[in-house]
Amino acid sequence: MRSGAVDLVVVGAGIVGAACAHEAIRAGLSVTVVDSGPIVGGTTGAGEGNILVSDKEPGPELDLALHSHRQWRALADLPVRDTTFGDLVEMEAKGGLVVATDGASLDGLARLATRQRDLGVEAVAVDRDRLHAHEPHLGDDLTGGYRYPQDMQVQPMLAAAHLLRLARRGGATVLPHEPVTDLLRDGPRVVGVRTPRRDIPAAAVLNAAGTWAGQVAALAGVVLPIAPRRGYILVTEPLPALIRHKVYLADYVADVASDSAVLRTSTVVEGTRAGTVLIGASRERVGFDRSLSVPALRQLAAGAVRLFPVLRDVAVIRAYRGFRPYCPDHLPVIGPDPRAPGLHHACGHEGAGIGLAPGTARLVTQSLLGTPPEMDLTPFRPDRFDPEVPR
Repeated sequence: MRSGAVDLVVVGAGIVGAACAHEAIRAGLSVTVVDSGPIVGGTTGAGEGNILVSDKEPGPELDLALHSHRQWRALADLPVRDTTFGDLVEMEAKGGLVVATDGASLDGLARLATRQRDLGVEAVAVDRDRLHAHEPHLGDDLTGGYRYPQDMQVQPMLAAAHLLRLARRGGATVLPHEPVTDLLRDGPRVVGVRTPRRDIPAAAVLNAAGTWAGQVAALAGVVLPIAPRRGYILVTEPLPALIRHKVYLADYVADVASDSAVLRTSTVVEGTRAGTVLIGASRERVGFDRSLSVPALRQLAAGAVRLFPVLRDVAVIRAYRGFRPYCPDHLPVIGPDPRAPGLHHACGHEGAGIGLAPGTARLVTQSLLGTPPEMDLTPFRPDRFDPEVPR
């Protein structure tokens, strides 16, 4: 290590960067976190806080989600002063309820649930006449569904902020409002970052910049095809507890996996500890256009009312938008970049970053320490999009 260098610079103070900083500190590494804006000022601050296994097809992402779910459960019980981390971040093991509007959708859910169960996912069939026992205010035009007890929710801004607070207590330095303008190099090797205020030498640099991770990678002369995918969420006035689970229609799974750039909406409704109801979800690739799309908001509201007619006369008090870091194959980028030694990545999680963050952090830290990762990182390798690299 160069004189005065830290073990790791984390670029990005969202949930993934925060989780990686916390895990690295726990492993005994020295860490500095830098971000171009405020803490959780990007995608994390515009998320719902989902920790889901229900919406993932069998494959590497589901494997990572189950791995990460175990890390979230361990974090939930972590003592913090006179409470636990789970209470601080409003973690709720509420479970998910996926519902179908016709027989074909229900058959598709059944096939998915069968395949998921083989990998350790809990999926419980719910007949049409039992739906209201789980969600009394659901509409009457549903054919059945599946309940996923492992699905959870956290308040994402609190989760990231408290992970960074724990990292600080362990000795990490956190520098908001310091954009990375360049990477320090020693020949081909990345040996730190440059901001407008300082050079920060480091044994390793972790690109956890979310939607902007492609720009950070470009500073090292490598390509990551991560693009922003805009999404909106409606927030209702505070209500008495009406909705017990995260409830969504079966087409949400297909929309998550879609490559379409045009607006797609699928109904997702859930309550929060504060009493508000969150309504999503929309997806469209429009670059970093932050303008408000009234058609998208109308579609979200109409879908929520169809699913829960009780919401018809409820006031929406705000709508917020965010940009999810979209990868063409819908898998995150995790691990060391062989094209730029010293550069590591933890990015491209799209809308699943909250749920996948602690599992990603554990794998990244194991890789940094040179210990065998608990999962095969091959599906997530950073150079998989490079046409010059053999598949």
